[in-house]
Amino acid sequence: MTGKVWLVGAGPGDAGLLTRKGEAVLKEAQVVVYDRLVGDGILSMIPAGIRTIDVGKNAGNHTRSQEEINQILVEEAKRGYRVVRLKGGDPFLFGRGGEELELLCENNISYEVVPGVTSSLAVPAYNGIPVTHRDYCSSLHIITGHKRAGEAYDIDFDALVRTKGTLVFLMGVSALGDICEALLNAGMEGTMPAAILQQGTTAGQKRIVATVATLPEETARQGIETPAIIVVGKVCELADTFAWYEKLPLAGCKVVVTRPRELNSQMADKLRKKGAEVLELPAIATTAISENEKLKECLCGIERYQWIAFTSPAGVRIFFEQMQAWKMDVRRLWNCKMAVIGSGTARELIQRGIYPELMPDHYDGEALGKALADTCAGGSRILLARAKSGNPEILQEIAKGKQLSVDDVAVYETSYEHAECLDEQKLFEQGQISCAIFTSASTVRGFAESSGNLDLKQVTAVCIGKQTKAQADAYGMRTFVAEQATMDSLVELTIQLRIDGKIGQ
Repeated sequence: MTGKVWLVGAGPGDAGLLTRKGEAVLKEAQVVVYDRLVGDGILSMIPAGIRTIDVGKNAGNHTRSQEEINQILVEEAKRGYRVVRLKGGDPFLFGRGGEELELLCENNISYEVVPGVTSSLAVPAYNGIPVTHRDYCSSLHIITGHKRAGEAYDIDFDALVRTKGTLVFLMGVSALGDICEALLNAGMEGTMPAAILQQGTTAGQKRIVATVATLPEETARQGIETPAIIVVGKVCELADTFAWYEKLPLAGCKVVVTRPRELNSQMADKLRKKGAEVLELPAIATTAISENEKLKECLCGIERYQWIAFTSPAGVRIFFEQMQAWKMDVRRLWNCKMAVIGSGTARELIQRGIYPELMPDHYDGEALGKALADTCAGGSRILLARAKSGNPEILQEIAKGKQLSVDDVAVYETSYEHAECLDEQKLFEQGQISCAIFTSASTVRGFAESSGNLDLKQVTAVCIGKQTKAQADAYGMRTFVAEQATMDSLVELTIQLRIDGKIGQ
């Protein structure tokens, strides 16, 4: 059975600019063939277990030739796989998408094209440059700035100058001097505003605004990294007035979020709204314990318990999934009061129509154990549903109560995960990561386990509570702890660290 290929435009880098259709297709992929221009945040969204193929395509440094890439798509589809060809920007705007479709057509392989947000529009927008403005220009022209070494441009620069429109050159950084010289020779005023925009929509965003006559010299003085685009036109003078992205409190910060995979999105969304580039690197995965006879026995005798305590959203989710799997009616819980470790766990419980009677002021196991000891009537029996590798502090605190008995039942176990497409060690060593956010001690351990030979002293850890901080301290990380064990408090701490100059580029 022949598979199918999707050419998906990943946009300019910001994971939020990946289209909804592109994200949906990516989630269903079996094989992902990706470019280096695909943003790190988008690469971190590739589901676990998907086979990935890095085909490079950095300027002047191609891991695979275009012909090899075309052949890979054909071969993988013929094996029956759903193949996503993930390309930076848009597949049909200097992305050689048409060349890749030619061989698919020759081999009668089904395909779809998912357009992407192009850097020629998005990157100027993130830098406060509207590529069209009725007071400045009435046309936009997108040109490839790439040319073969030693060859002249096959571009009608005279015609471009006559349009009096905005010119956007892609892949032209190495030829910036040649481009500006050709425009001047074609009659463009040397005072025409021009800009070079580095790594737009990501934490590495930087712009240099000058004129056509001075931009090459100014770029050499200030320095620029690829990928970058060149914009020429009067609209460039609006950049400082209309700039907005760098005003966001976490602009320029690349943040690693380490949570169980199913809980990533909310934390990542909060950080992205503040301007951070977020890499979702789930350090742990939660898996229900199979054939959990102990939990089944407790549920069958649920009437024996006065309290049920949960220490994580995963514990709530899996507890009720198991009840459903065993066809146990939720109404059997009517006599049980519920205790939760914090607001996230409470939300998971409330989604099932049950409101907790007890939640400590400080969101950690020790505080929950103390609250149970202080609240539960003497002789009460507690069902503690949590991870297999649960922390002992909660049991130690409950033991201080009035003849309380606890059935400590493991409902899930954790395993460590690693992002196949991202070299976390390299990103940290190059100083590209501002900080890593940890929401439990287990995510710290998972991160450390999967980070290879990374010197963990290079990691700035933003921690949700003291137990998480203690685990990060044990690995030698530079640690900070939120005032409250909530996601909002973690975001506030991250912003404060940026204001204080303790993180960020």
